[in-house]
Amino acid sequence: MDFLHRSYSRGKRITTIALLAAGALSVGQASAETIFTINGVDVDSSVVDLYFQSRLGGQGAQATPEQREFLMTELRNIYALATDESSSQFAADPGVAAQIELQKYSIIFQAAAADYFENVAVSDEQLREEYESQLALYPPLDFKARHILLATQGEAEGVIAQLNDGGNFEELAKEKSTGPTGPNGGDLDWFSPTQMVAEFSDAVGALENGQFTKEPVQTQFGWHVILREDSRASKPPPYESSVEELRQKVSNDMFQAHIESLAKTGE
Repeated sequence: MDFLHRSYSRGKRITTIALLAAGALSVGQASAETIFTINGVDVDSSVVDLYFQSRLGGQGAQATPEQREFLMTELRNIYALATDESSSQFAADPGVAAQIELQKYSIIFQAAAADYFENVAVSDEQLREEYESQLALYPPLDFKARHILLATQGEAEGVIAQLNDGGNFEELAKEKSTGPTGPNGGDLDWFSPTQMVAEFSDAVGALENGQFTKEPVQTQFGWHVILREDSRASKPPPYESSVEELRQKVSNDMFQAHIESLAKTGE
């Protein structure tokens, strides 16, 4: 699992607005020609190109003649109904007007955000500082463990009782676990605590090597009995292999701060 995913799985996520910006379409064109006119409304090539992109997943330029004919008919139909006098009432409808308003500013936002990310400058010093902050958050230990997943607390308590009586953990996992690792004796191999849900990781961290949980551990997946087999010092990836992910994180944080400053100024 990559460095930043491991380090940030319980921390701040990449902002939704940054993800929107990353997928923003470039709508500016040097020139556009009218392709067709309906009810006095000219539809130019930039609109046609954008519609093809949206319908063909960005492959509009490679549309076959059949696809082009079909999509052009669709687009004409959209404009035919939307510009007809019978539809004029909807432009004044508050709900429709609100949707148009929101789409307008969302599109402008995406274009401005894409421009920000294209031009933002991230220094080596910022990348190094981010790397050092991640090292401070990086879990000190990786664990090797097995678990037995059960549907109810009572079933888990029954397994623990069998283990207390000398039962073999691996064999009980094969026999009783409902999880996908059951056939392998519940083997989870080596993992970082951040790869598991918090309840599971906390339980493993509280054990000593060779110990199993004396109480069932509940997670969103069910009830677990966990055996911590071993532990070792974790090894964060070197700075050089993390630069691009660090750059993304720093630029996302810079963009978020930029947006927040603009929001305060506009109040």
